[in-house]
Amino acid sequence: MHIVIAGGSGFVGKALQELLLNTDYEVTILTRSPNKIKQTDRLRAVQWLVDQSEPEKQLGKVDAIVNLAGESINGLRWTKSKKERILKSRIIVTKEINRIISRLEKKPKVLVNASAVGYYGMSEEKTFTEADGSPGTDFLAAVVNKWEKEARKAEQYGVRTVVARFGIVLGQDGALPLMAFPYKIGVGGTIGSGEQWVSWVHVADVAGMIQFAIEHQEISGPLNVTAPKPLKMKEFGKTIGIVLHRPHWLPVPSWLLKGLLGEMSEMLINGQQVLPKKAHTHGYVFKYPNLNQALNDSF
Repeated sequence: MHIVIAGGSGFVGKALQELLLNTDYEVTILTRSPNKIKQTDRLRAVQWLVDQSEPEKQLGKVDAIVNLAGESINGLRWTKSKKERILKSRIIVTKEINRIISRLEKKPKVLVNASAVGYYGMSEEKTFTEADGSPGTDFLAAVVNKWEKEARKAEQYGVRTVVARFGIVLGQDGALPLMAFPYKIGVGGTIGSGEQWVSWVHVADVAGMIQFAIEHQEISGPLNVTAPKPLKMKEFGKTIGIVLHRPHWLPVPSWLLKGLLGEMSEMLINGQQVLPKKAHTHGYVFKYPNLNQALNDSF
């Protein structure tokens, strides 16, 4: 099978590349800078999103497309311009994916488009599965809702579409190094109230669930890409401390985070309990179902 990946050079993209190449897939990375990709007989790079680029003419037969591209939500503050980039980057890239699909003579069987559990909004009481259809009302929920709607336009071409709602992805890159840094210098502790839910997932399971979605044609629509055992922030932090053999003692109050990070602090002081019901129903087996295992591997 030939898999095309947009955003294939990022944290999740690299893990997915490695998994697919190790299982004998052919992979093409869509990138603005193909010269930066070390190409082999089964790994190619094709330029896109530059003037007059027509990647569809170089792709050949495509079995699946995975879209992981978009402006990072990380940063000190979500300024007005940052929020515009977060939304526009996702919509522009996904529109281009659909344009490519429209031009391919033979359509791919499936599009797996990245999304986020932010779709559900924030809650300390509710438990969310893919059956929960209404998005939240905050900024991230609005972004994700628009992103998913754009991705699902691929269905008009007969392409099965999966929107993969990622939780907090753990690994050697991504959010975990920042979360672990206070513990490494001995000042780790509970963030906010500690009662907010953290729906996490190891990067190996993100890659595994994307491959699983590609290979299982019965999966479509939203897919929660989260581990089966979300934890409240106070337990999440304590586990980081245990794994790193560091104290968990210095709390970070919500008012301080709001002052430092503004609206972005909502991601840390609020959360949502999201369960991977569809993955369980279809038989996905997690490599890292427990946080202790995931953290030990990541560190």
